[in-house]
Amino acid sequence: MAPLKKSKKIKRGTKKLNKCRQLSVVPIEPRTSETDWWDSFWHKNSTAPGYSVPSDEAEGFKHFFRVSKKTFEYICSLVREDLISRPPSGLINIEGRLLSVEKQVAIALRRLASGESQVSVGASFGVGQSTVSQVTWRFIEAMEERAKHHLKWPDFNRMEDIKSWFESSYGLPNCCGAIDATHIMMTLPAVQTSDDWCDQENNYSMLLQGIVDHEMRFIDIMTGLPGGMSFSRLLKCSGFFRLCENGERLNGKAITSTGGDMIREYVVGGFGYPLLPWLTTPYETESIVNIQSSFNDKHEAARLLAVRAFSQLKGSWRILNKVMWRPDKKKLPSIILICCLLHNIIIDSGDTLQPDVALSGHHDSGYGDQYCKHVDPLGRTLRDNLAKALQH
Repeated sequence: MAPLKKSKKIKRGTKKLNKCRQLSVVPIEPRTSETDWWDSFWHKNSTAPGYSVPSDEAEGFKHFFRVSKKTFEYICSLVREDLISRPPSGLINIEGRLLSVEKQVAIALRRLASGESQVSVGASFGVGQSTVSQVTWRFIEAMEERAKHHLKWPDFNRMEDIKSWFESSYGLPNCCGAIDATHIMMTLPAVQTSDDWCDQENNYSMLLQGIVDHEMRFIDIMTGLPGGMSFSRLLKCSGFFRLCENGERLNGKAITSTGGDMIREYVVGGFGYPLLPWLTTPYETESIVNIQSSFNDKHEAARLLAVRAFSQLKGSWRILNKVMWRPDKKKLPSIILICCLLHNIIIDSGDTLQPDVALSGHHDSGYGDQYCKHVDPLGRTLRDNLAKALQH
């Protein structure tokens, strides 16, 4: 009887094994990646109440994402490897399909462009709030690494083009750009509030300093410091200031004006900045002579490039123009950087900045003018030499 019992046990085991084998060969329906995201998004949102969307589909695409389809494809190519190399846990839509790289990029761009809540952005794509949050941050991390070449100080040839344009357009020889700064407002938890982050208008904010070229491209930025700082103090805390003071930036060849005066490389800035050997500001308007008034007019026209660049930046990427709800102060500089990179990518790709989305008022609306009284003697000499060069 013993052998018979053994045989019975083997049969039971065989049945179990066969059952497992049968289960293992049953084909599992693979999750498909959602590639038709634009058609469903356009159908759902092009006629949604509250949106004034162009009827042309190509223009509608730019309306929602600020970039053309060609530039969108380029951005996808930059981050594709990073977005597909990580486990896409949770990155599925309500139909259970994996989000394509294109849809992930679209979600992130829409979040940055609209400044709408994660719930609202998620609803427009058929995904949840947590997915919007995860996708946006993954996109930001990838862009920080893959797109940083779109924001850099110009090389020699590029700088020569910039200086040539400033001289031909405004009569300002050897000018390398325009500088300005703006506040990015935020709401902080009560445990994190401090006087440092509270600015002169009693808002909690973070500062962004930027230098732009003649095409309103950002060529240097500084962010991450509290909005309670003055623009002049922000400048002195920046790497740009240290490089200029050490002779490592704005250190190109000085030129000789028609009047025989030496004019070094410099940038133009408003009254909120100190007058330095490499940063020129306007003459104070009280009791100025004609030659100084003429300089102020040309200087202001050039400086407005930076003002317009910030208005375009905060108007295109509305997340920067809305009050950030309890942002991580370590993450917020990354968000600001990515918006500046996207601004530059539009220019570098030959795409067009949309003037209709720029802020209609000043980019720092509600903030009073700042004045810095610091005057470096070499800065005064540079400004006088520029005023005389304009007269000639």
